[in-house]
Formats: sequence, structure tokens, C-alpha cells
Amino acid sequence: MTKKLIECVPNISEGRDKKVIEKIVNEVKTVEGVELLDVDPGHATNRTVITFVGEPEKVITAAFLVIKKSSELIDMSKHSGEHPRMGSTDVCPLIPVSGISMEEVNQYAVKLSEKVGEKLRIPVFLYENSAKDQKRKNLANVRLGEYEGLDKKLKDSKWKPDFGSTDKDVYKKTGATAIGARDFLIAYNINLNTTSTRRANAIAFDIREKGRIARKNNKLTGEILKDKNGKTIWKPGTLKHVKAIGWFIEEYGISQISMNLTNINETPIHKVFDEVCEKAQKRGVRVTGSELVGLIPLKSMVDAGKYFLIKQQRSIGISEKEIIKIAIKSMGLNEISLFEPNEKIIEYKIKSIDSKLVNLDLSTFLQETASESPAPGGGSISAYVGALGASLTTMVANLSSHKRGWDDRWEEFSDLAELGQKFIVKLEKLVDDDTNAFNMILNAFRIKADTEDEKIEKESKIQSATLNAIKIPLSIMENSYNLMNLIAKLVKKGNPNSVSDVGVAVLCARAAVLGGYLNVMINIKDLKDVKLKSSIIERAEELKLLSMESEKKILKDVIKTINN
Repeated sequence: MTKKLIECVPNISEGRDKKVIEKIVNEVKTVEGVELLDVDPGHATNRTVITFVGEPEKVITAAFLVIKKSSELIDMSKHSGEHPRMGSTDVCPLIPVSGISMEEVNQYAVKLSEKVGEKLRIPVFLYENSAKDQKRKNLANVRLGEYEGLDKKLKDSKWKPDFGSTDKDVYKKTGATAIGARDFLIAYNINLNTTSTRRANAIAFDIREKGRIARKNNKLTGEILKDKNGKTIWKPGTLKHVKAIGWFIEEYGISQISMNLTNINETPIHKVFDEVCEKAQKRGVRVTGSELVGLIPLKSMVDAGKYFLIKQQRSIGISEKEIIKIAIKSMGLNEISLFEPNEKIIEYKIKSIDSKLVNLDLSTFLQETASESPAPGGGSISAYVGALGASLTTMVANLSSHKRGWDDRWEEFSDLAELGQKFIVKLEKLVDDDTNAFNMILNAFRIKADTEDEKIEKESKIQSATLNAIKIPLSIMENSYNLMNLIAKLVKKGNPNSVSDVGVAVLCARAAVLGGYLNVMINIKDLKDVKLKSSIIERAEELKLLSMESEKKILKDVIKTINN
């Protein structure tokens, strides 16, 4: 399962005092599991944009601390700057990055707002996707009148804050804050083989949602068309959720189309790139590459890579690393500066808190297993062996998709390879999960318990950890057995020259099932829930027998193919 990640971008009303900014930013650093991505102060605007990312609960903890510290250190009655603002923390958006829906993010936005209103008493207005009133959806409306207009605004019943106090003694210093869930925004520039800003703008107007002013006859010099109310008519461009303008970059000696992509789910980056290529070509201009300003979610890069692979009629069942490489090459993201995935992709940018076994090189993993430490043990090794079986299976699917004479079957094998990749990811994760489960049991036994209540609590945690240590090897069994179904298909359909590889794959899968079985059985004796224990044993025994039958049948077909 993809880890749930959200991004938070609080804008604080201080861009000049470095010490104040540092103290506020340091609040983010105190929350373990939250990664600080960027701090962007502006002197003229007297405003700093802070960007951090992490799991939802940890992010809203960090956001609350930022808002609290800002309210303590920034006095809005003494604030001035070029940018519109209404509070010490002016706006605090929460943005879904991966593994989480907008609806869920909205719940966290409300939770944060409620906490700010209750604990700090700061007036909070919900905006964007969190707004309860259509009028409050647009930040500009919420911020109208700015800090200086709060007295009048908060006296208006139509502008009662969603949370917090309307007591002037509170908001005189802190002002008000807008909090809400919104879509992820990508700042994206596409490079052109022209120095003409006019041509770059023409292409930008072709594709951007706003489009261009509608004119009679000549679209450049013709009379501006207006509706019956006298308002200028605009002719929309081809892409929704795209803001764009053309400009000349003296540093690079080229013109660019500079864009903000405001809804990457509906209008993904690869669609934007291809559309600009098409419109540029019609105007005699060529796209030479592109660049990302800031960070991008992993899904956007993977989706782009798969899109270009499918256009080439190539298998998408390859590693994530290779898919991303295709995306980078296809969109020319290395043209101006090196696109480093570990620095530009949000999920890769986030530092791993725990050392992961799967990140070790093979030799180190072997030596770690051979050490005096009891973990990694048989469960982790079983998962790894199963992952090796899935890797071999996926390799055969990819080889089959590119087999000479099988060009019309590439999609069939691409689907099988993609399924194989899913098994790799699942089993790879279980390598670390099993070791973590062992450590959970040890930690539960180490809990100090003197009173009767403490003893009951300790036993409860031991049982919970034990059940987890049973479920993980059972999951290894389930996934490894299900992998056998994919192997069986490739024995019959796949490249016959690789049939020995799927034969080895089924041996790996079978070993993983048996290894998982042994770990289920050794841990389950400590489980006190008799009914649950019985059902788990029954399923483990069933998977063991089914895998034995499947292995026997597949190996028979493998040997038959080899001998033919």
C-alpha cells in the first residue's frame, strides 16, 4: 500500500527578520517524520513560504506548531508588505501527494482548523476544497480587506469565522488564517527553439484554459468581441487547469512557455507536454525540452513514463526507476539542468527514517543475515525469495513482449509484466515488515509492568505484536501462492526460450510459501485467541497444499516444454 503523504505550504507574514523566520521553521524540524522541503523568504512582500511533507497526522502537528509560533513572534498590527495578507500565518494549504484522497485531506484541514481555533483562538476561515460556503472557496474573497479590514469583516454575520474567536484582543496581534485542502500545483516550463516571445505567447494562448481574447476576423488585430453585458469574450484554450504565458529567458537564450498546472489528476504533465509539442509544430516551432520548478509527486512521473512507453508499444512492467528514466528522456527534463529524481520527486526527497533491508546491496544483506542478530530471519528471507521469483516472472513477461514476431501481443505481456511488478513491490515490502514485526514483539516484552493494569496493557501489546508477526508471513504465503498463477500463464504463453526461468521462479515461490508457513506456525503458538488461531492455521495449511499442487503441475509443464 502506498504511504499516505500530504504537503503543507504555510505562508507566514515575515520575510525580513531571519531570526524570527528561523525560529518558526525550526518548529517543523521538531516533528519526527516530517521533511522540510523549502523555505522561501521575500523581503519586499515581507512573507515567507514554508514547504514540508509527511504523513497526515505528523504534518498537521507541524502546521499547528508553525501557526502557534508565528502568532507568538509576529505582530500583525506592526506588519507591512507588498503581498496581500490577513494574519501572522496568512494561509495554510494542505495538499494530497500520494495514497490519499482530497476528501481525506479535507478532513485533516478541518481537524487542524478546529485545533487552531480551540487552542489558539485565532479566527480561521476554511477555503478552497474545505470551504463550506462557495464565496469562501476563493482565497482572494477570504482575504478581501486584508488585516486592516478584519474589524469590519468579523462584525459581519456572513463572515463569521469557521473556527476561533472574534475577540479583537485575540486577532489584533495574530490576524486571521485561511486553512484548506487544495490540489497540488506544478510549476512547469517548456523550452522552444525560438527567441520570439510573441510566438511563445501564441502557443501559450493556444493551450491555456483562459485562452485568448476573442476577436472579429483577424485574431490579432480584429475588433474585440463582447457579450450582451459588454464583457470581453474569451476563447478558451485546449487544456483545463493550465495557466500559461510565453517569455524569453536571456540566461538560456531561448523562449519558454511558463505554466502552472493546477489539477494534475485531470491534466497530467505528459498531456501538457504533448499538447504544446503539437501546437508548437503547427506554428513552425519545435519543443526542445522542459524543466520543473520545484518538486513533483512520484505518481506524475510514473504516469508520464508509462504514457510514453505505451505510445512506443513497449511493456510498462519494468522497474519504477526505468519508467522514470523514460519520462525524463521523453520530456527533455535534463536539457537545461540535470533532473535528479532524488531531489525533484517528493517521495524520493523524503528521507527514510528507518534503515531498510531492501536498500542494502546484496553482499551487505547476506552479511546482515549471517550476523549474530536474529533479524532478518526466515520470514524476511522467505519474502525476499518470493520477490526473486516475482522478478524472474516479470523478466520473462517483458522478454515475451519484445519477442520477434510477437509484436501484436506486446500489450498482453505488458499487462502480465505490470502484474509481476506489483508482486515484487508487495513481497519486497514484506522483507522489512517481517523484521519490524519481530522487533515489535521484543519491544512489547520489554515493557515494564508493575501494577495489574500495566500487566494487562503489556499482555495486550504482546498479543497485538504476536498477531502482526503471524499475519506478515501469512501474507508472504498468500502473495507467493498467487504469484504461481501468473507463472502458470507464462509457462504456457511466454517465450519458450525462457521457460527454465519461470521454472526457477516457481521454485522460489514455493520456497517462499513454505518459509512463510514455518514462520506462521512458530509464532501462532503464542496467540491466545483460540478461534482466530484455528482459522489462521487452517488457511496456512490450505496454502501449503495448494502451492505444492501448483508447483508440481507447473514444473511438469516446464520440463515438457524443455524436452520438446
